[in-house]
Amino acid sequence: MARMRVRLTFPPALIQEPIVYRLVKDFDIVINIRRAEVKTDHGWMVLELEGDEGVLERGVRWLKDRGVQVDPIERDVIVP
Repeated sequence: MARMRVRLTFPPALIQEPIVYRLVKDFDIVINIRRAEVKTDHGWMVLELEGDEGVLERGVRWLKDRGVQVDPIERDVIVP
């Protein structure tokens, strides 16, 4: 099982969408929400993701394709 930490930033159009639910349900990725802030016009989450490496890659690609900004995190620092 591979693990990664990411920060997801959601555009306003996706705030009401069940993005994290789909990530868990469709890709069988185990998530741990470390921090989050979701308002009516913006939102972000820091997640730990766990799953097979290929599944994590497909899940991240799906997030990006949906319009979610995905930034990897290493030691609580967002990697550019």
